Parts: sequence; C-alpha cells; structure tokens
Amino acid sequence: MNEPAYRPAAYDAAGVEVHSPVPLALAPAAPMPVQPGGVPSVASVVLPDGRVVTGYAINPTQPEPFAPKPPVSRVAVNIALGGVGFAAVCGGLFLLTAFVAALTAFITQLITLAAVIFGGWVLVLIFDARGHRAGGMTFNIRKAVFKRNHFHG
Repeated sequence: MNEPAYRPAAYDAAGVEVHSPVPLALAPAAPMPVQPGGVPSVASVVLPDGRVVTGYAINPTQPEPFAPKPPVSRVAVNIALGGVGFAAVCGGLFLLTAFVAALTAFITQLITLAAVIFGGWVLVLIFDARGHRAGGMTFNIRKAVFKRNHFHG
C-alpha cells in the first residue's frame, strides 16, 4: 500500500513522457438500503353481504396530541401588557401636562410683573411725590360736531 500515486515517468517511442495513474485504495462501499423486515401479511375480511376484501393491514394514524393550554391566554397577557404600557404613558402625559401648566403660570407671572413695573414707571413720570400731576403737556379735548359731513369745531 505504500505505492506512489503515479508510476515514474516512462517514455513512448516518440520520446513523449507518459504518466500512468494508479488507482487509490478506497474504503469498502456503503451498504445498500433494504426493505424493513419483509412484506407484511395480507389480511382478508368477509363482509356481511359475502364479498371478500383483501389488503394490507394499515395501522390507523394517531393524531398529534394537543399542546397543553397555558394557564393564562395570550390575549389576556397582551391586554395586561397594553394596560401597563398605557399606565406608563399616562404618567408621562401627566408630568408633561404639569410641566406645561407650571410654564404657563411662570410666563403669566412674568407678564404681570412687567405690567406692574412699567405701570409704576409711568405713574412716577405723571405724578409727583405729593400726588399732584407733574408738569407736562395738557390736552383739551372738546366735542367735535359734524353737520352734513362738515366739521364744526
């Protein structure tokens, strides 16, 4: 078995090198599949009306057993998980609503504070320390009369 995979080079009459392959030793061939056991026996059945039915006995197929039902249905689990998610979202929405309400109150307070400060500044400009009107321009507003689309002042 220690033969080389090919024979040493030989030369033919024309001087061309010729190689001759050597077959490899192979493992024994795999066994061919055969029919199990043998041919089953033939059964004959005589029907009540006298006819004879002959054929092979066939074992009835057994249905696959049903998978046991879980103690809680999947629909109930999905509904419960949806409720948990909804509760989590509601908490977040409540916090968001509280934040918006607080921000609105803060902005309202800033606007009120600005109005009070600006109004106080205007009052200081108009009135003096004794509560009288400080000097400034006086505007006399009188009744204007329009007759027949004509202004009478």
